[in-house]
Amino acid sequence: MNGGPLSGIRVLDLSRVLAAPYATMALGELGAEVIKVERPPDGDETRQWSPPFIGTESTYFLAINRNKRSIALDFENVEDRALVEELAVGWADVIVENFKPGTLERWGLGLDRLRQANARLVTATVRGYPVGDNRPGYDFVIQAGGGLMSITGPVTGEPSKVGVAVADILAGLFLVAGIEAALVRRERTGRGNHVDVSLWESQLAALTTVVQGYLSTGTPPQRWGNAHAQLMPYQTFKTQEGWMAIGVGNNQQFAQLCQVVGHEEWSQDARFRTNPERVAHRTELESLLASVFMQKSTQYWSERLESQGIPHAPLRTVPEALDFAQEAGHDLIGQVAHETLGGLAQIRMPWRFADSETGMGLAPPTLDQHRDEVMALVRTLRQNRKDENDRHE
Repeated sequence: MNGGPLSGIRVLDLSRVLAAPYATMALGELGAEVIKVERPPDGDETRQWSPPFIGTESTYFLAINRNKRSIALDFENVEDRALVEELAVGWADVIVENFKPGTLERWGLGLDRLRQANARLVTATVRGYPVGDNRPGYDFVIQAGGGLMSITGPVTGEPSKVGVAVADILAGLFLVAGIEAALVRRERTGRGNHVDVSLWESQLAALTTVVQGYLSTGTPPQRWGNAHAQLMPYQTFKTQEGWMAIGVGNNQQFAQLCQVVGHEEWSQDARFRTNPERVAHRTELESLLASVFMQKSTQYWSERLESQGIPHAPLRTVPEALDFAQEAGHDLIGQVAHETLGGLAQIRMPWRFADSETGMGLAPPTLDQHRDEVMALVRTLRQNRKDENDRHE
Protein backbone atom coordinates (compact mmCIF):
# COMPACT_ATOMS: atom_id res chain seq x y z
CA MET A 1 0.00 0.00 0.00
CA ASN A 2 1.27 3.48 -0.88
CA GLY A 3 0.32 6.95 0.23
CA GLY A 4 -0.29 6.40 3.95
CA PRO A 5 1.23 8.82 6.47
CA LEU A 6 3.90 6.23 7.33
CA SER A 7 4.69 5.44 3.70
CA GLY A 8 8.43 4.79 3.34
CA ILE A 9 8.84 3.47 6.89
CA ARG A 10 10.08 -0.12 7.07
CA VAL A 11 9.16 -2.37 9.99
CA LEU A 12 10.83 -5.68 10.86
CA ASP A 13 8.28 -7.60 12.93
CA LEU A 14 9.89 -10.27 15.13
CA SER A 15 6.81 -10.61 17.33
CA ARG A 16 3.97 -13.05 17.78
CA VAL A 17 0.66 -13.56 19.64
CA LEU A 18 -1.42 -10.34 19.96
CA ALA A 19 -0.17 -7.02 21.38
CA ALA A 20 2.88 -6.50 19.16
CA PRO A 21 1.38 -8.03 15.98
CA TYR A 22 -1.64 -5.75 16.44
CA ALA A 23 0.75 -2.79 16.62
CA THR A 24 2.64 -3.81 13.47
CA MET A 25 -0.64 -4.35 11.62
CA ALA A 26 -1.64 -0.81 12.60
CA LEU A 27 1.68 0.54 11.33
CA GLY A 28 1.08 -1.32 8.07
CA GLU A 29 -2.41 0.14 7.76
CA LEU A 30 -0.84 3.58 8.15
CA GLY A 31 1.40 2.89 5.17
CA ALA A 32 4.53 1.26 6.61
CA GLU A 33 6.10 -1.74 4.86
CA VAL A 34 6.17 -4.68 7.28
CA ILE A 35 8.13 -7.94 7.10
CA LYS A 36 7.03 -10.53 9.64
CA VAL A 37 9.68 -13.07 10.63
CA GLU A 38 8.19 -16.35 11.88
CA ARG A 39 9.95 -19.39 13.26
CA PRO A 40 9.47 -22.68 11.40
CA PRO A 41 7.80 -25.10 11.32
CA ASP A 42 4.60 -23.60 12.79
CA GLY A 43 5.18 -19.85 12.75
CA ASP A 44 3.28 -17.50 15.05
CA GLU A 45 1.50 -19.66 17.61
CA THR A 46 -1.80 -17.88 16.95
CA ARG A 47 -1.88 -19.74 13.63
CA GLN A 48 -2.98 -22.68 15.79
CA TRP A 49 -5.40 -20.82 18.07
CA SER A 50 -8.82 -22.17 17.21
CA PRO A 51 -11.69 -22.56 16.66
CA PRO A 52 -12.67 -21.09 14.36
CA PHE A 53 -10.60 -21.90 11.30
CA ILE A 54 -11.33 -20.85 7.72
CA GLY A 55 -9.87 -23.69 5.72
CA THR A 56 -6.54 -24.19 7.47
CA GLU A 57 -6.23 -20.58 8.64
CA SER A 58 -6.92 -19.46 12.21
CA THR A 59 -9.26 -16.47 12.30
CA TYR A 60 -7.34 -15.24 15.35
CA PHE A 61 -4.15 -14.95 13.28
CA LEU A 62 -6.04 -13.46 10.34
CA ALA A 63 -7.45 -10.70 12.54
CA ILE A 64 -4.10 -9.15 13.49
CA ASN A 65 -1.61 -9.83 10.69
CA ARG A 66 -2.82 -7.90 7.67
CA ASN A 67 -0.39 -5.75 5.64
CA LYS A 68 2.65 -7.94 6.32
CA ARG A 69 4.97 -10.13 4.30
CA SER A 70 6.01 -13.41 5.93
CA ILE A 71 9.32 -15.23 5.87
CA ALA A 72 10.12 -18.24 8.06
CA LEU A 73 13.59 -18.07 9.64
CA ASP A 74 15.07 -20.28 12.36
CA PHE A 75 16.90 -18.18 14.92
CA GLU A 76 18.91 -21.21 15.98
CA ASN A 77 20.39 -21.33 12.46
CA VAL A 78 23.47 -19.15 11.89
CA GLU A 79 22.58 -18.28 8.29
CA ASP A 80 19.01 -17.37 9.19
CA ARG A 81 20.21 -15.17 12.05
CA ALA A 82 22.51 -13.42 9.59
CA LEU A 83 19.49 -12.71 7.36
CA VAL A 84 17.62 -11.17 10.30
CA GLU A 85 20.62 -8.98 11.10
CA GLU A 86 20.93 -7.84 7.49
CA LEU A 87 17.28 -6.81 7.43
CA ALA A 88 17.59 -5.11 10.81
CA VAL A 89 20.71 -3.11 10.04
CA GLY A 90 20.42 -2.55 6.29
CA TRP A 91 16.68 -2.23 5.69
CA ALA A 92 14.56 -1.55 8.77
CA ASP A 93 13.56 1.75 10.33
CA VAL A 94 11.74 -0.03 13.15
CA ILE A 95 12.11 -3.42 14.86
CA VAL A 96 9.29 -4.77 17.02
CA GLU A 97 9.80 -7.81 19.26
CA ASN A 98 8.33 -9.55 22.30
CA PHE A 99 10.85 -12.28 23.12
CA LYS A 100 11.69 -13.16 26.71
CA PRO A 101 14.46 -10.92 28.11
CA GLY A 102 17.91 -12.09 27.05
CA THR A 103 16.70 -14.23 24.15
CA LEU A 104 17.77 -11.93 21.32
CA GLU A 105 21.09 -11.33 23.08
CA ARG A 106 21.70 -15.08 23.20
CA TRP A 107 21.33 -15.16 19.43
CA GLY A 108 23.62 -12.15 18.94
CA LEU A 109 20.68 -9.96 17.93
CA GLY A 110 20.39 -7.73 21.00
CA LEU A 111 18.57 -4.49 20.26
CA ASP A 112 21.34 -2.33 21.73
CA ARG A 113 23.84 -3.98 19.37
CA LEU A 114 21.55 -3.48 16.37
CA ARG A 115 21.07 0.22 17.19
CA GLN A 116 24.83 0.63 17.45
CA ALA A 117 25.11 -0.77 13.93
CA ASN A 118 22.29 1.47 12.67
CA ALA A 119 22.04 4.71 14.62
CA ARG A 120 18.68 5.64 13.06
CA LEU A 121 17.01 2.39 14.09
CA VAL A 122 13.94 2.57 16.34
CA THR A 123 13.46 -0.59 18.40
CA ALA A 124 10.35 -1.54 20.35
CA THR A 125 9.56 -4.23 22.90
CA VAL A 126 6.24 -5.43 24.30
CA ARG A 127 6.39 -7.42 27.52
CA GLY A 128 3.97 -8.61 30.16
CA TYR A 129 5.39 -6.58 33.04
CA PRO A 130 7.78 -3.61 33.32
CA VAL A 131 11.52 -3.93 32.76
CA GLY A 132 13.09 -6.07 35.47
CA ASP A 133 9.95 -8.12 36.12
CA ASN A 134 10.30 -11.14 33.87
CA ARG A 135 7.07 -12.96 34.73
CA PRO A 136 5.04 -14.06 31.71
CA GLY A 137 1.88 -12.03 31.29
CA TYR A 138 -1.16 -13.01 29.28
CA ASP A 139 -4.08 -10.63 28.84
CA PHE A 140 -6.47 -12.52 31.14
CA VAL A 141 -3.93 -12.58 33.96
CA ILE A 142 -3.22 -8.87 33.48
CA GLN A 143 -6.94 -8.02 33.57
CA ALA A 144 -7.24 -9.95 36.83
CA GLY A 145 -4.10 -8.68 38.52
CA GLY A 146 -4.27 -5.15 37.12
CA GLY A 147 -7.58 -4.19 38.71
CA LEU A 148 -9.82 -4.28 35.64
CA MET A 149 -11.82 -7.35 36.64
CA SER A 150 -12.47 -5.86 40.08
CA ILE A 151 -14.55 -3.10 38.47
CA THR A 152 -16.13 -5.20 35.70
CA GLY A 153 -19.23 -7.36 36.07
CA PRO A 154 -22.50 -7.28 38.03
CA VAL A 155 -22.57 -5.36 41.31
CA THR A 156 -23.27 -8.47 43.35
CA GLY A 157 -21.92 -11.09 40.93
CA GLU A 158 -18.44 -12.39 40.31
CA PRO A 159 -15.76 -10.20 38.72
CA SER A 160 -15.57 -10.48 34.94
CA LYS A 161 -13.01 -10.00 32.21
CA VAL A 162 -13.72 -7.84 29.18
CA GLY A 163 -14.92 -9.84 26.17
CA VAL A 164 -11.80 -9.08 24.08
CA ALA A 165 -8.10 -9.09 25.04
CA VAL A 166 -8.21 -5.42 25.94
CA ALA A 167 -4.86 -5.33 27.80
CA ASP A 168 -3.13 -6.64 24.68
CA ILE A 169 -4.94 -4.22 22.38
CA LEU A 170 -4.16 -1.27 24.64
CA ALA A 171 -0.49 -2.23 24.83
CA GLY A 172 -0.39 -2.49 21.04
CA LEU A 173 -1.89 0.97 20.62
CA PHE A 174 0.45 2.48 23.21
CA LEU A 175 3.32 0.86 21.33
CA VAL A 176 2.19 2.44 18.03
CA ALA A 177 2.13 5.87 19.69
CA GLY A 178 5.58 5.33 21.19
CA ILE A 179 7.07 4.20 17.87
CA GLU A 180 5.59 7.17 16.04
CA ALA A 181 6.99 9.53 18.70
CA ALA A 182 10.44 7.93 18.34
CA LEU A 183 10.26 8.36 14.55
CA VAL A 184 9.38 12.05 14.94
CA ARG A 185 12.29 12.50 17.36
CA ARG A 186 14.58 10.74 14.87
CA GLU A 187 13.70 13.35 12.24
CA ARG A 188 14.90 16.04 14.64
CA THR A 189 18.02 14.34 16.00
CA GLY A 190 18.99 11.79 13.36
CA ARG A 191 19.09 9.06 16.00
CA GLY A 192 16.74 6.22 16.81
CA ASN A 193 15.50 5.20 20.23
CA HIS A 194 14.05 2.26 22.14
CA VAL A 195 10.39 2.05 23.15
CA ASP A 196 9.29 -0.32 25.91
CA VAL A 197 5.63 -1.03 26.70
CA SER A 198 4.15 -3.57 29.10
CA LEU A 199 0.65 -5.01 29.26
CA TRP A 200 0.63 -4.34 33.02
CA GLU A 201 1.38 -0.63 32.75
CA SER A 202 -0.96 -0.24 29.78
CA GLN A 203 -3.80 -1.81 31.76
CA LEU A 204 -3.25 0.40 34.80
CA ALA A 205 -2.80 3.56 32.71
CA ALA A 206 -6.11 2.86 30.96
CA LEU A 207 -7.99 2.84 34.29
CA THR A 208 -7.58 6.66 34.23
CA THR A 209 -10.64 8.10 36.02
CA VAL A 210 -10.99 5.08 38.30
CA VAL A 211 -7.39 5.35 39.48
CA GLN A 212 -7.66 9.11 39.90
CA GLY A 213 -10.75 8.72 42.05
CA TYR A 214 -8.94 6.32 44.33
CA LEU A 215 -5.71 8.36 44.51
CA SER A 216 -7.69 11.48 45.36
CA THR A 217 -10.12 10.04 47.91
CA GLY A 218 -8.64 6.77 49.15
CA THR A 219 -11.96 5.04 48.45
CA PRO A 220 -11.49 1.76 46.57
CA PRO A 221 -13.54 1.66 43.34
CA GLN A 222 -16.31 -0.90 43.02
CA ARG A 223 -18.26 -2.68 40.32
CA TRP A 224 -21.28 -0.88 38.93
CA GLY A 225 -22.49 -3.41 36.40
CA ASN A 226 -23.82 -1.40 33.46
CA ALA A 227 -24.23 1.77 35.50
CA HIS A 228 -21.75 4.64 35.92
CA ALA A 229 -20.18 5.75 39.18
CA GLN A 230 -20.36 9.47 38.40
CA LEU A 231 -23.33 9.86 36.03
CA MET A 232 -27.04 9.09 36.32
CA PRO A 233 -28.88 7.88 34.30
CA TYR A 234 -26.03 6.26 32.37
CA GLN A 235 -26.87 2.56 32.14
CA THR A 236 -28.99 -0.10 30.49
CA PHE A 237 -32.74 -0.39 30.89
CA LYS A 238 -35.00 -3.30 29.95
CA THR A 239 -37.70 -2.55 27.41
CA GLN A 240 -40.75 -4.61 26.47
CA GLU A 241 -38.66 -7.02 24.42
CA GLY A 242 -34.98 -6.12 24.79
CA TRP A 243 -32.41 -3.84 26.37
CA MET A 244 -31.33 -0.27 25.73
CA ALA A 245 -28.34 1.80 26.83
CA ILE A 246 -28.96 5.44 27.69
CA GLY A 247 -26.23 7.95 28.44
CA VAL A 248 -27.28 11.26 29.99
CA GLY A 249 -24.26 13.53 30.38
CA ASN A 250 -25.79 16.83 31.54
CA ASN A 251 -28.88 18.40 33.07
CA GLN A 252 -30.33 19.54 29.75
CA GLN A 253 -30.24 15.99 28.41
CA PHE A 254 -31.95 14.81 31.58
CA ALA A 255 -34.74 17.35 31.11
CA GLN A 256 -35.16 16.13 27.52
CA LEU A 257 -35.27 12.53 28.75
CA CYS A 258 -37.99 13.45 31.20
CA GLN A 259 -39.98 14.88 28.28
CA VAL A 260 -39.52 11.67 26.29
CA VAL A 261 -40.80 9.46 29.10
CA GLY A 262 -43.72 11.80 29.85
CA HIS A 263 -42.58 12.95 33.29
CA GLU A 264 -41.28 16.49 32.90
CA GLU A 265 -41.79 17.03 36.63
CA TRP A 266 -38.84 14.72 37.40
CA SER A 267 -36.40 17.32 36.07
CA GLN A 268 -37.66 19.72 38.77
CA ASP A 269 -37.70 17.16 41.56
CA ALA A 270 -35.22 18.18 44.25
CA ARG A 271 -33.73 14.68 44.18
CA PHE A 272 -32.95 14.78 40.46
CA ARG A 273 -32.32 18.39 39.35
CA THR A 274 -28.54 18.06 39.10
CA ASN A 275 -26.27 15.14 38.35
CA PRO A 276 -24.79 14.91 41.89
CA GLU A 277 -28.37 14.80 43.23
CA ARG A 278 -29.32 12.11 40.72
CA VAL A 279 -26.28 10.03 41.68
CA ALA A 280 -27.14 10.41 45.37
CA HIS A 281 -30.68 9.17 44.64
CA ARG A 282 -29.81 6.69 41.90
CA THR A 283 -31.95 3.88 43.35
CA GLU A 284 -35.13 5.94 43.30
CA LEU A 285 -34.51 7.35 39.81
CA GLU A 286 -33.51 3.99 38.38
CA SER A 287 -36.71 2.43 39.69
CA LEU A 288 -38.87 5.18 38.17
CA LEU A 289 -37.20 4.98 34.77
CA ALA A 290 -37.15 1.18 34.71
CA SER A 291 -40.90 1.00 35.23
CA VAL A 292 -41.47 3.39 32.30
CA PHE A 293 -39.09 1.78 29.81
CA MET A 294 -40.65 -1.64 30.40
CA GLN A 295 -43.95 -0.39 28.96
CA LYS A 296 -42.81 0.11 25.34
CA SER A 297 -40.58 -1.51 22.73
CA THR A 298 -36.94 -0.71 22.08
CA GLN A 299 -37.89 0.71 18.69
CA TYR A 300 -40.48 3.01 20.26
CA TRP A 301 -37.98 4.47 22.70
CA SER A 302 -35.20 4.68 20.09
CA GLU A 303 -37.30 6.87 17.84
CA ARG A 304 -38.21 9.26 20.65
CA LEU A 305 -34.72 9.43 22.13
CA GLU A 306 -33.32 10.05 18.66
CA SER A 307 -35.71 12.95 18.12
CA GLN A 308 -34.36 14.64 21.25
CA GLY A 309 -30.68 13.92 20.52
CA ILE A 310 -30.23 11.86 23.65
CA PRO A 311 -27.28 9.40 23.42
CA HIS A 312 -28.69 5.89 23.32
CA ALA A 313 -28.40 2.53 21.58
CA PRO A 314 -30.28 -0.74 21.60
CA LEU A 315 -28.24 -3.66 22.86
CA ARG A 316 -26.95 -5.32 19.66
CA THR A 317 -25.09 -8.53 19.04
CA VAL A 318 -21.84 -8.35 17.06
CA PRO A 319 -23.61 -9.40 13.82
CA GLU A 320 -26.33 -6.81 14.45
CA ALA A 321 -23.73 -4.10 15.09
CA LEU A 322 -21.94 -4.92 11.82
CA ASP A 323 -25.25 -4.92 9.93
CA PHE A 324 -26.16 -1.56 11.45
CA ALA A 325 -22.78 -0.10 10.46
CA GLN A 326 -23.32 -1.23 6.88
CA GLU A 327 -26.85 0.16 6.76
CA ALA A 328 -25.60 3.47 8.16
CA GLY A 329 -22.95 3.70 5.45
CA HIS A 330 -20.00 3.32 7.80
CA ASP A 331 -17.05 2.08 5.74
CA LEU A 332 -15.75 -0.49 8.23
CA ILE A 333 -15.60 -3.80 6.36
CA GLY A 334 -13.34 -4.39 3.38
CA GLN A 335 -12.02 -7.28 1.32
CA VAL A 336 -8.47 -8.51 0.88
CA ALA A 337 -7.24 -11.22 -1.50
CA HIS A 338 -5.84 -14.09 0.56
CA GLU A 339 -3.46 -16.57 -1.06
CA THR A 340 -5.50 -19.68 -0.17
CA LEU A 341 -8.88 -18.32 0.94
CA GLY A 342 -9.59 -15.92 -1.90
CA GLY A 343 -11.67 -12.90 -0.88
CA LEU A 344 -11.45 -12.34 2.88
CA ALA A 345 -13.68 -9.85 4.69
CA GLN A 346 -11.93 -7.90 7.46
CA ILE A 347 -12.63 -4.91 9.66
CA ARG A 348 -10.61 -1.78 8.97
CA MET A 349 -8.60 0.31 11.39
CA PRO A 350 -10.57 3.46 12.29
CA TRP A 351 -8.21 6.19 11.04
CA ARG A 352 -9.44 8.67 8.47
CA PHE A 353 -7.03 11.29 7.09
CA ALA A 354 -8.06 14.24 4.96
CA ASP A 355 -5.06 14.10 2.64
CA SER A 356 -3.49 10.65 3.12
CA GLU A 357 -4.52 7.17 2.08
CA THR A 358 -4.88 4.28 4.45
CA GLY A 359 -6.01 0.87 3.38
CA MET A 360 -6.16 -2.81 4.10
CA GLY A 361 -3.52 -3.63 1.49
CA LEU A 362 -2.01 -7.09 1.85
CA ALA A 363 -4.02 -9.99 3.20
CA PRO A 364 -2.65 -11.82 6.26
CA PRO A 365 0.19 -13.99 4.91
CA THR A 366 0.48 -17.74 4.86
CA LEU A 367 3.64 -18.95 6.57
CA ASP A 368 6.74 -18.11 4.51
CA GLN A 369 4.56 -16.79 1.69
CA HIS A 370 6.95 -13.99 0.73
CA ARG A 371 10.29 -15.77 1.01
CA ASP A 372 11.24 -15.09 -2.61
CA GLU A 373 10.45 -11.37 -2.27
CA VAL A 374 12.35 -11.00 0.98
CA MET A 375 15.35 -12.95 -0.29
CA ALA A 376 15.44 -10.75 -3.40
CA LEU A 377 15.48 -7.76 -1.08
CA VAL A 378 18.37 -9.24 0.90
CA ARG A 379 20.32 -9.84 -2.31
CA THR A 380 19.80 -6.20 -3.23
CA LEU A 381 21.06 -5.11 0.19
CA ARG A 382 24.14 -7.25 -0.24
CA GLN A 383 24.84 -5.88 -3.71
CA ASN A 384 24.41 -2.30 -2.50
CA ARG A 385 26.82 -2.99 0.36
CA LYS A 386 29.34 -4.52 -2.04
CA ASP A 387 29.06 -1.54 -4.40
CA GLU A 388 29.58 0.84 -1.47
CA ASN A 389 32.67 -1.07 -0.34
CA ASP A 390 34.07 -1.06 -3.88
CA ARG A 391 33.68 2.70 -4.08
CA HIS A 392 35.75 3.14 -0.94
CA GLU A 393 38.59 0.86 -1.97
